[in-house]
Amino acid sequence: LAVEQVLRRAEEFGKDTEALIGHSPAWEQALERARQAAATDADILIEAESGTGKELIARLIHRLSRRKSGPFVALNCTAFPETLLESELFGHARGAFTGAVGARPGKFETANGGTLLLDEVGEMPLALQPKLLRALQEREFDRLGSNQTVHVDIRVIATTNRPLEAAVAEGRFRADLYYRLNVIPISLPPLRERAGDIPELAEYFAGLYAAAAPAASPVANVRLSGELLARLQ
Repeated sequence: LAVEQVLRRAEEFGKDTEALIGHSPAWEQALERARQAAATDADILIEAESGTGKELIARLIHRLSRRKSGPFVALNCTAFPETLLESELFGHARGAFTGAVGARPGKFETANGGTLLLDEVGEMPLALQPKLLRALQEREFDRLGSNQTVHVDIRVIATTNRPLEAAVAEGRFRADLYYRLNVIPISLPPLRERAGDIPELAEYFAGLYAAAAPAASPVANVRLSGELLARLQ
């Protein structure tokens, strides 16, 4: 039943079914906020704890937006050292640094016409933040090692697992960049604040994995007992 409910909601929201599971008031409010944000072209900041589905919601917003036919490009800001993160964001010209044997576009450029997700933007080095701010304000930038300006048409969704206001107060994040990203704020509730959704989540994933199991497997027809669901809650 839970799987069928999710699939029905998927017809309304899009195909990211895992982002749609649950009917608790806090989760319904977050989904409605995402739907409202998708109807605009404004930049979005999603603040939520790790594991709450920030990227799923970002992909959902993209699918519901006018940009759904364009690319969805994600960049984890914690995955690269500062020296490489600028190149990942904005690309580089040939010879811009040792090993740059050819020109390469960055994520801003490859997301043109679509949506760029900046995952864990709060971890971006302070020295790189002014260039990101300019790119957000003007929708233009220069590749590393080049003076040729590149113009893009993108929507930016940023995520953070820690409140950025605290990082601003501590001097780790620029206030002007924070306000530029925080045009539409979205907060996602952690699972402990939506415990009523746990049975639906458990049934969905049990059904998902059972469907992928061979027919002769003992988990092919798994059912979760009421006692187990109560214990999970």
